[in-house]
This record gives sequence, C-alpha cells and structure tokens, in this order.
Amino acid sequence: MADRNRSFPIDDLPSHLILEILTSGKRLRAVDLASLELTSRTFGGSHGVYPTKCRSLVDLAAFQLCTTNETYIGMSYSNQRGVFERCGGNWKRVLRFLQSVEQSSDMVQTSAGNMQITTGRYHTLLIRNSSVYSCGSSLCGVLGHGPETTQCVVFTRINFPSPANVIQVSASQNHAAFVLRSGEVAAGLNFTVFLTRQGHVYTCGTNIHGQLGHGDSQDRPSPKMVELLERVGTIVQIAAGPSYVLAVTDNGVVYSFGSGSNFCLGHGEQQNEFHPRAIQTFKRKGIHVLSVSAGDEHVVAVDSSGYVYTWGKGYCGELGHGDEIDKTLPQHLVSLKSQLAVQVCARKRKTFVLVDGGAVYGFGWMGFGSLGFPDRGVSDKIMRPRILDCLRGHRVSQVSTGLYHTVVVTQRGRMFGFGTMSEHNLVMTH
Repeated sequence: MADRNRSFPIDDLPSHLILEILTSGKRLRAVDLASLELTSRTFGGSHGVYPTKCRSLVDLAAFQLCTTNETYIGMSYSNQRGVFERCGGNWKRVLRFLQSVEQSSDMVQTSAGNMQITTGRYHTLLIRNSSVYSCGSSLCGVLGHGPETTQCVVFTRINFPSPANVIQVSASQNHAAFVLRSGEVAAGLNFTVFLTRQGHVYTCGTNIHGQLGHGDSQDRPSPKMVELLERVGTIVQIAAGPSYVLAVTDNGVVYSFGSGSNFCLGHGEQQNEFHPRAIQTFKRKGIHVLSVSAGDEHVVAVDSSGYVYTWGKGYCGELGHGDEIDKTLPQHLVSLKSQLAVQVCARKRKTFVLVDGGAVYGFGWMGFGSLGFPDRGVSDKIMRPRILDCLRGHRVSQVSTGLYHTVVVTQRGRMFGFGTMSEHNLVMTH
C-alpha cells in the first residue's frame, strides 16, 4: 500500500509519459509550456531524442498540440511552414498564435469565467458564463430589457423567456442576435446571417443589395440556407457589414456578396454581387485567410501567418497605409509585418489589430476618443497603425468597437472601455 502512494520525481518518468501528460486534453496554453521549460532540464533539454525541428520535450508537446489544432489542420503544407517560419521556428509561439486566434473569436477563458464581448453602434453586449449582459443605449429595444428601458449605464443581465445557454452574440445598429450552442451569428443593418456548427450559412431580413446570397433581391422574413455556399466547402467564419457579407472557408478562401459600394466585396469594382463570389486576390497568391471583419465602409483580414490586409474606403486612414486612398483589392498592411496579428476589428472609419503578445494597434478616425489615444483630438485621423499605450501592461484577448466606444477583454477577465461613454478616458469594469 505504501508503494502505491509513493511519489516519483518528474525526472524519473519516461519522456513519452511526460509528453502524454503535457498534451492530454489540450488544456495547457503556450505560456504554460514556456513556464515548464524554464523549471527543469527534463522539460527544457533536447537530449538529442526529439525531432530536429523540436528543441525540447516541451517544444515537441507544442508541436503535437499544433498538429491537432483545427486551424492548423486546415492550412496547406506551405501555409503551415509559413507560420512556423514566421514564429522563428518556435512551436510554442506557433501554438500561442493559434490559441490566441481561437480566443479572439470565441469565449475568453479567464479567472473570472468564460467571457465574450461585442459592441453595437451605441451599446455593448457581454457573455459571461453563458449569461448575457448589456449596457448603453436601448434604441429599438436592442438591450433586451423591454420597451420601457431606454439606456443602462452598467451591465445588466438579460432575462430570456426560457433557459438559454448563450455561446455567441452579435450586435448591429438596431438589433442583436444570439446563438445557443449551434454556431456563429453576424448582424448587418437590417439583416442577420447565421453559421451552424456544421458549416451551413442561413440568412434573413432585407435583401435590396443581394446581401442574403440567394441570387435575388427578395426579402426573407425567416432564415434560409445559402445553398451556393454548400458547394465551396465548409464555412468556418462569417462577418456582416451594413449590406454585405463575407464568408471564410476552412481552406482559407473568402467569399463575398451583397452591396459592392466602397469596394468592400474585394473584387476591384463596386457592383453588387447576388451570389457568393471568391476574392481572387487571396486565391491567386495562395493566402489562407483565417478571419475577416466587416466595417461600415472597409474590410480587414488576417491570414494564417498573422499578416493583415485591408481594402475599401480609405477615408480617415482606416486602411492604415498612411493615406486616404481607396483600395479596390485586398492590400497587405506592411507596417505591421513584424507583428503576428490574431484578431482584426473594423467599424465606421476605424480599425483595431490585436497581436499575439496581447497588444492592440489602432488607426483611422478618433471617433470621440473611441480609438484610444488621449493625446489626440476627438476627430483626428491616425493614418498608420499605432499601439494603444493605455493598454500596456494588460494582455488583451478580445477587442470590439462601436460607433463612439470601444471595449476590450483581458486574459485576466478585466474589461476596459474608452470613448464617449467614458469621457474619452480608459475605464475598468468588472
């Protein structure tokens, strides 16, 4: 009996067993592996027994976790090699990049619980442990607290008619949509797009510009599957602008449809598209897009190597290229090429880029302080990406912006907001 309870030094365990412990359940983050590597020669030494591309047992664990990651699996070999080289041949950094991408678009796992933040035009929605909270202006009842509520100055829980386990929310100008364990949702000005766990896309609402993707301009009062997207592969992400839609497949191809104004569809012209159409700039160059963000007048995308691309209307510098020239096709944002972007966020005339180290860059229109630079005027223009000094010391996991306000969630579960709702100063909420 005594032998059963005897403890063994970690150094006495065989390498394959330690590796099994490190990779079991995919619970460890890249930062956890890095910390382990510093604690013991068992974790940090190469011992000459691991594959040449793995520097240590921990690096081998990171490699195995990467190869089972859905985002990584969906990349071509050349794109897998590209992100590995971008990360300096360090599998722990590749894993951190992949995990950061997932957290930026899903629930953030924090010490305060699982959280997700989404901003509408004048309001903010928060999911915390499957419960939904809202604050801001309740135009058209968008806060979900009934017609008598016109605004909430603090986060207030939304009561659903029946028990609801909400896993995602999308906020638009005058409405919000919620997903209950089925997939993803994106809300446009007067229409909504749904993405199921199986990769099927449904749309409903106004269809003047063909933004529902059914090949016509007929409105749909109830969700209908976009059948043309069934032929292109599995859709893994959607984004909706005021009157257009972007859909990303598991092999990194971006399809767009709806209003062609401001070149947001990425085809080099401003004509409407009533059917989903692939953006050829990415396909021709073999660029695997991970996610896109649809702004009012421009679009931002991040690829599998953490590079950022922008296109659309260039007013106020929202494209980040140092000018106000419209970009009719996706263009690489070279000023951020030294950074590994994990999330992009676009709204009216401004853009945010979250990088894998947790820093946030902003550019475009100051929007009454919502760009996060207190040393600049409320209507100034930031023409190139600039790091938000007000967030230094905080590792940001998600960012979302409305018309005049912006909110971020940190890895520790803190929320910071800036813009008109906070008198242009950085504030913290819980």
